[in-house]
Amino acid sequence: MAASSQSGSGRKFWLLGLGIVLFIAIYTGGWFYAAAHLKETVLKVIAPRSTAGVSGECADIDFRGYPFRIGLYCSKVGVDDNTNGVSASFGELRSAAQVYAPGRIVWELDSPAEIRTANGLSISAQWANLQSSLVTRLRGIDRTSMVIDGLKATAVSSYTGQTVNVDAGRTEVHLRQNAGDLDGAFSLQDANAVIKDWPQVFPKFSASADITLAGRGGMIDGSDPQGLYGASGELRKAVADIGDGKVMTLTGPFSFDEQGFLSGKFKLEIEQLGPWRDSLKQALPEIAKTVDTAAKLLKALAVGGDKVSVDLVVQHGNATVSGFIPLGTIPPI
Repeated sequence: MAASSQSGSGRKFWLLGLGIVLFIAIYTGGWFYAAAHLKETVLKVIAPRSTAGVSGECADIDFRGYPFRIGLYCSKVGVDDNTNGVSASFGELRSAAQVYAPGRIVWELDSPAEIRTANGLSISAQWANLQSSLVTRLRGIDRTSMVIDGLKATAVSSYTGQTVNVDAGRTEVHLRQNAGDLDGAFSLQDANAVIKDWPQVFPKFSASADITLAGRGGMIDGSDPQGLYGASGELRKAVADIGDGKVMTLTGPFSFDEQGFLSGKFKLEIEQLGPWRDSLKQALPEIAKTVDTAAKLLKALAVGGDKVSVDLVVQHGNATVSGFIPLGTIPPI
């Protein structure tokens, strides 16, 4: 009787042990599957394109955090889009998700960043800190947010010869899918932009933009194969504020053709025209007379007021005021 009882207890012990081993094996397999999915999802955010010509590299990959946290480490990230002629490289990547919420991912990316396109556009960037979060769904990424502190970036176009330098104390990017469209909100704080051969007016500004790209919700996770090429949308509002009530607002529809050139008809509103004029003359004394002439013309359009609204027209990358006063050329994306 005692022997039978001990035998039964032994079988239960071994069955319990086998169950624990099986659970650990299944859990471990699921953990590594989730870690691989984490890698794929984060790389899609960095390079949102899903075609046969795209390859991503995660150097010195290491999965961390087992068993309660899913973590991914890469010493360097590289992306090549052979179809569209785009290559990019970034610094160290760290990402993580909780086991109980694998669809909510946080990640950090270190600089430097180098991006080059077949259209001759090259971008280099440094930053102090870049943090992001995203929420996935069954068919991809639903929404994502990114915050960058201490951004310094330079864009050079061999197509036009233009160079743009941008730095910002804080940059925020928020994207979400909305019934097939892509909604985006962007903001810059304590920013400075210097464009070669364009009038450089103010050292610091804050800016924000709210846009929608029609039918391009898949761009957020790479399921849209076209990206910005051939896309159209609405700039609901873009604002540049340099303080003291000097605000510029831009709204209107826009589109990109298959070559990546921008076209659009925007409404540009300028508040505090007098202070804008004075700031321009102080920053660019060599063109003070031209600024006075332009201010008088704009004030006439404003019927003597200090707030003016003009049409800013862009056709195949060529920007003009009201379609006849040239501003310059915007390179293709």
